[in-house]
Amino acid sequence: MPLTRTPQLPSRDDTLGLVVLEVRRANGPGWALPGTFLHEGERLADAVDRSLRVKANVRGLRPRQLQVFDDPARDDRGWVLSVAHVQVVRIDQLDSRFPEATRLVPVARAGRLPYDHADIIVRAVEHIRSRYADQPDPDGLLGEEFTLRELRSAHEAVAGAPLQRDSFRRAMEPKLDATGVTTSGSRGRPAELFRRAQA
Repeated sequence: MPLTRTPQLPSRDDTLGLVVLEVRRANGPGWALPGTFLHEGERLADAVDRSLRVKANVRGLRPRQLQVFDDPARDDRGWVLSVAHVQVVRIDQLDSRFPEATRLVPVARAGRLPYDHADIIVRAVEHIRSRYADQPDPDGLLGEEFTLRELRSAHEAVAGAPLQRDSFRRAMEPKLDATGVTTSGSRGRPAELFRRAQA
């Protein structure tokens, strides 16, 4: 007898696509990416955590380093290096954010930003999309088990465009392990559940 699982309801971010968290600037007009200067003796990861907590009230994330931005002309305050970080998260992981001091903006319409923040977003999007082109849901947005349809929907949100169903299946199936479980309680035929293949 096949095992079954009731499918999850679509998450609230299914239609948002890829968005970027921006914070209201404290010392200037408009919006910017969250950031801060390092305190003496502070580790970089701790500064990133502090910036997200203080400026956005976002906690518990562990962004990874993306790239150093070091153009001497990038900041009118002087030569300032920025170590950009990136993390892909579900929208509910940002529920604690300050509603008046933050906003979520589609990456294609990030607005007028200071310094080279627009370039940072472009580089982050390129990095994220290249990871999702090669691996099934590398950031675990769907949890441990998912259908191919759920997986394709997540990848389409990251890609910002529809993906051809058969081509997507051919690219991803070799990197998945079937669970032997199918969904139940949804319209249409039951769908098989998969996990990411173990390396």
